[in-house]
Amino acid sequence: MSQHPDLSHEQRWWAQGYGRIAGLDEAGRGSWAGPVSAAVAILPPDMEIACLLDPVRDSKLLTPRARERCYALVLAHALDYGVGLASACEIDALGIVPATRLAMQRALNFLTASPQALLIDALRLPQVDLPQEPLVRGDRTCLSIAAASILAKVTRDRLMVTLDSEYPGYGLAQHKGYGTRAHLAALRARGSTPVHRHSYAPVWAIDEATHG
Repeated sequence: MSQHPDLSHEQRWWAQGYGRIAGLDEAGRGSWAGPVSAAVAILPPDMEIACLLDPVRDSKLLTPRARERCYALVLAHALDYGVGLASACEIDALGIVPATRLAMQRALNFLTASPQALLIDALRLPQVDLPQEPLVRGDRTCLSIAAASILAKVTRDRLMVTLDSEYPGYGLAQHKGYGTRAHLAALRARGSTPVHRHSYAPVWAIDEATHG
């Protein structure tokens, strides 16, 4: 499968008269700490945008420095965009998939005007009454979704750096809340924090061991 996303999905919708096609993706679903972040990007219905956003890829394929460059490109050239979060507490209360949908809904709420259709990485939003196309590995194939993946990832990474200063000693700025050996060692030594996802098995096990 190509790792260079293109506009083929958007073109099919543009050809049907839909101009504002929103790509949505998330970051942080598997993390043990911090929020899940979701973003939406609406690209201009113009093939030139593929050249302007040529470096943009699925955020997981890029270095942090490359993601920052792509983030600036998306902000400069997107027709509209938004980012939404769902907190660790909301993830514990709702579950990760409903919380991800909530973050996506919040991202959509930041748009200056409603989209006409949604291209979503592997999910549907049943609460949104718009035409939708869920795309498995959409961040690898669809430029709008790849652009959204950049916005979601960079926003979340920056937030995790901030949380690292609020909860020092866990390495949140380095591993961004994911399940590394260093993170697990810090949890065992210090216990969990309010920004950890207590419903996730590794954190739950630490909580049980600490509090009985």
